[in-house]
Amino acid sequence: MAVDRDHVLRSAAALLTHKSTATLDEVARAAGISRATLHRHFAGREALVRALEALGIEECEAALDAARPEDGPAADAVRRLVRELEPAAGLLSFLYTENQLFEGEEQNEGWARIDERVSALFRRGRLSGEFRVDLTPAWLTEALFGLIASGAYVVLSGKAAPKDFHHMIVELMLGGALRTEEPARESHGERDHDQHPAAGT
Repeated sequence: MAVDRDHVLRSAAALLTHKSTATLDEVARAAGISRATLHRHFAGREALVRALEALGIEECEAALDAARPEDGPAADAVRRLVRELEPAAGLLSFLYTENQLFEGEEQNEGWARIDERVSALFRRGRLSGEFRVDLTPAWLTEALFGLIASGAYVVLSGKAAPKDFHHMIVELMLGGALRTEEPARESHGERDHDQHPAAGT
């Protein structure tokens, strides 16, 4: 009987999302195949993780296409992007912990494509006056994916309800990124002096 590779990958993703330390035997059982059959498709854990990485990149790029990050107000585009990324959040959370995927010369160029598209959204928001100019697009991009990975973890661990995922991510992300009309930051010393004119005299 032919084995559906996509089914094996998605079974592995579902398992590793909940249990990142799962063995290949456990992955095979989750997919309903033998360890030998799994090995014919993926020579070892690294090969499996790399295949999951490719799946994660594919799903991120599809989410970006669906979210239309170049359309409308940038803040609305961020909201759409988080909504579209939510189904892949668990897989992204797992991949986020696989440091070898983001180190050295073997890094998949797909991550750079994704980073550039998301950074372009935050650059657009800065130019339109929606987002703060003291937070770089590169940092906001990293922060967004960090929040998505963390949000997936707390939902999967039962610390938050799935229905709250989008709200948690969007409110924290935009609450920190949106530009306000508040005056420039002052040092604590300057603030204290303004509030207590006699201090230090």
